[in-house]
Amino acid sequence: MKTTLTELTGVAHPIVQTGMGWVAGPRLVAATAEAGALGILASATMTYDELARAITETRARTSRPFGVNLRADADDAEDRVALLIREGVRVASFALAPRKEMIARLKDAGVVVIPSVGAARHAEKVAGWGADAVIVQGGEGGGHTGGVATTLLLPSVLDAVDIPVVAAGGFFDGRGLAAALAYGAAGIAMGTRFLLTAESTVPEAVKRAYLARGLTDTVVTRKVDGLPHRVLRTELVDSLERSGSATGLLRAVRNAVRFRALTGVSWRALAREGLAMRRGGERSLAQVVMAANTPMLLRAGLVDGDTGAGVLASGQVVGLLDDLPTVREVVESVAADAKSIIQGLGGAHDCA
Repeated sequence: MKTTLTELTGVAHPIVQTGMGWVAGPRLVAATAEAGALGILASATMTYDELARAITETRARTSRPFGVNLRADADDAEDRVALLIREGVRVASFALAPRKEMIARLKDAGVVVIPSVGAARHAEKVAGWGADAVIVQGGEGGGHTGGVATTLLLPSVLDAVDIPVVAAGGFFDGRGLAAALAYGAAGIAMGTRFLLTAESTVPEAVKRAYLARGLTDTVVTRKVDGLPHRVLRTELVDSLERSGSATGLLRAVRNAVRFRALTGVSWRALAREGLAMRRGGERSLAQVVMAANTPMLLRAGLVDGDTGAGVLASGQVVGLLDDLPTVREVVESVAADAKSIIQGLGGAHDCA
């Protein structure tokens, strides 16, 4: 299935595996690339050296194109950009908009730049700065998310920009890909579907916990880090929702210390990020400190397998998933089913 996304990135299918922290490592990304889709390494939860090793391992597993998700506001962001350029990584994706100069540096080196956006105005901004494409996630998506459904957000972004738009939030099968292409999108991005695959390194017990959930078993909470965050509803999440500001602040400080020790992020960087968040929105002191809460709470669940102490990011599609296929099975079935649906529509309706 050729689209502007496949032509831009060099992959066979217009399907993206998102850069999920603690989940999107070399094994999952390489399996996605080998299946013909675009796999994206999650580097926000890696040190620079860990990212360098992850790129090396991914390349040892596959010769096909893949991407790396970067934090544009990281202390060593420029060093990471240089690493991607030096290693010939095909795609750089961003959760937060990169600076215009960073986009130019990557593009000059032949790296495809695909930021994620949550509104048409954000898409217009990065498109004006030279981004090659954007990923737009509707409110159904897992992790940090907005309040507008994909079916409304996607057309608003498509109307706003002329670059390829990849749809995310609520996708898991060929019907979704066919629908996104019908809207005018260049492809789809999926997180939860790829998390629940054989190659995902998430502990099996945690995967089973996901599969046991229904359509109403996710919740959008601000108690993790102050931003809307779609996660599985658990006892921990319920307790966070009930907790007062003092309890949340104490937990956040402990996790900030742990996050700094694990990733090497400087106190200066954490403080700068916190102050920026404080200026940029209506956040309490606890919510500012809790910016470091997210990766540690996610790690407890997605790496350590402790569902009682961890937070499990999830899209609403979790309620429609009941299996753990291989990545190749996911990619090939989504692409084949979408192609069949589109071909069937050619003669299915007589509008004369």
